[in-house]
Amino acid sequence: MRAFVLTAYGGPEAAEIRDVERPRPAATEVLVRVHAAGLNPVDFKTRDGKLKVVQRYPLPAVMGNELAGVVESCGDRVTGFAVGDRVFARMAKSSMGAFAEYAIVPENLLARMPPSLDFDSAAGVPLAGLTALQALRDELALKPGSRVFIPGGAGGVGTFAIQIAKWLGAEVTTTASPRGRALVERLGADIVIDYTTQRFVDHVRGMDGVFDLLGGETLMQSFRVVKPGGKVVSVAGMPEPETARKDLGRGAALAALFWIASYGIRAEARRHGATYRYLFMHPSGPELEELAQLITHGKLTPIIDRVFPFDEIRQAFEYLEAGRAKGEVVVRMH
Repeated sequence: MRAFVLTAYGGPEAAEIRDVERPRPAATEVLVRVHAAGLNPVDFKTRDGKLKVVQRYPLPAVMGNELAGVVESCGDRVTGFAVGDRVFARMAKSSMGAFAEYAIVPENLLARMPPSLDFDSAAGVPLAGLTALQALRDELALKPGSRVFIPGGAGGVGTFAIQIAKWLGAEVTTTASPRGRALVERLGADIVIDYTTQRFVDHVRGMDGVFDLLGGETLMQSFRVVKPGGKVVSVAGMPEPETARKDLGRGAALAALFWIASYGIRAEARRHGATYRYLFMHPSGPELEELAQLITHGKLTPIIDRVFPFDEIRQAFEYLEAGRAKGEVVVRMH
């Protein structure tokens, strides 16, 4: 079968389409014929070697972290799925494998696609959707009346985050360019800051929480807009000790490394009476089923920016890395 394979850690030349052997499912695994796969920043960060401290893959390795497709076969102990089911998944962090004609997915990470979605739209849901759900519901504990700031709301995770925050009953403030403003307003954003002409720190105050998608200066300034006791959750900053323990299941050594790396960010949080949390989302079939229900009932709509054929996956990476996508970028496998 054809697959996009990481052969070394490096730049765009480090991965290529090549023929590999079709995988076989173990007892609790499902073989999926992949119709479409989503691209995310974690993909080019993995390729570049920036995540080796967290997850180092034995190379060569088939890349790709989310997919939509049809069940081709099931392991002997799989009970929840059958051949022909339309499914989607966020892949196991330890294996990847979505950028291929066929992929192995543990049964507990798999969910049935919403009947209303095509494969391209479904492929863009798992990683960004689960990230937004876990950050907003589990970490920030948004509830009716909460006020949340989501900088970068027109991006892949941001488009899910705005909708999920509104479903949870929160008031949403976000940033967008003039090009992205109509999109984030359509998704439910209550207040939109034009980041091309305005500094959000001049207009945003008293937030219960911030879901940071951009990192850098945006993250450091976010502590100024939360009220005392507020929380900033980031997927773009620097991991902190709880990331090692809670998200990665690792020990004291990695926690100590993250303690040092995140010291400046945590110090800034303390200075403003806030707390800081870096989130590595976890794959979950049951939570993906929840997202499927939200989609089915019209509470959540995947926003797909562009779909590339598999033969143009390198161009898809370039497009994603340029940082201009409004919504998700997807590669169509079949």
